[in-house]
Amino acid sequence: MSLEGRFDAEAGLVYVGGDARQRYHDSRGYGYPISSNEIALSPVEAAHLLYRGDLEAVVDDANGARLDFQSFVAREPGDHFGVRFLVYADLRSRGFYLSPADESWVEDPPTGEADFAVFPRGKGPGDGEIAYALRIIGERTDVSAAELAEGVLAVVDEESEITYFEVNREEPTGDSNPDVALPQGCEADLLADRVVVWDPPLELYERLFYGQPLEGREYDRPTLQCSLLEAAYLAERGAIDLDPATVRERGREVEGDRFERRLAVYTDLRERDVVPKTGYKFGADFRTYAAVDSVAELDHSELLVRVHPADYVFEPRDLALDVRLAHGVRKTMVFALVDDDGDVDWWSLERLTP
Repeated sequence: MSLEGRFDAEAGLVYVGGDARQRYHDSRGYGYPISSNEIALSPVEAAHLLYRGDLEAVVDDANGARLDFQSFVAREPGDHFGVRFLVYADLRSRGFYLSPADESWVEDPPTGEADFAVFPRGKGPGDGEIAYALRIIGERTDVSAAELAEGVLAVVDEESEITYFEVNREEPTGDSNPDVALPQGCEADLLADRVVVWDPPLELYERLFYGQPLEGREYDRPTLQCSLLEAAYLAERGAIDLDPATVRERGREVEGDRFERRLAVYTDLRERDVVPKTGYKFGADFRTYAAVDSVAELDHSELLVRVHPADYVFEPRDLALDVRLAHGVRKTMVFALVDDDGDVDWWSLERLTP
């Protein structure tokens, strides 16, 4: 016999009695118990049970209206109900149990902007294990950098297709020639938007991968063309004979405040023994190499890095574009968020198939 629920719009919950606890919660992870047999369901959970035919109807407390799946969904009972229901139903169809990220459902729920706690396959809300926190948005909902959290971001587009992104903190690490020291006082000239380093030691390019040889591939001792970022970093460490403040001022003239953010990221990567090079060909700020031993034996770069201020607001469409591009060239998309003090917060996004 199918059961009926009672919808309390003010509380935003659907209550179901009878043997609902055993039928829906204990065996299939819906809702949370409020008495020996009665459970409370979120509107999304109730809609899914209506959709499956496991719940016969929901009766509106306010007016006694008896709502089937169509009429219940048409009321959009709850914030962002449409996109949340689509993702909830999709993950249920993939064999996952999930509950609202609220302590009524989950003893230790995920924090931040999470909408649901998703449990490992074969696990439920009572097992004390969460596979990931899930946030659900529509394609027109922007995401503030301050709201990023480890877990999964599900984006529902205008045709109700769902794209899942795995969001992680990313701390780039490398071991690119930490034993090779920078030279001191190499002669260099500042040009309009780059620097030429005259007669540097071979290691500066061949082992540490700074600049590009002016002579191309045919050189005995390369004359290096360096970007303003590379030059600022080298000047601050005395490796070239240019005033660091002058190079940084030129960088700001060329790029504005963006230069300082990119220099903070460049510096952070170099201090981690990761080699950053321009990501222009990929539409990014940098591509990175974690293990440069020599330029002659250079492997493929691993990360694409895009630099943003810490208060940046992402558009889901741009996220999809960046992640798709990185995946297409077999790299991971990383976002470096730089605050006013020059500190860098690292995040990676990758496509996920649950």
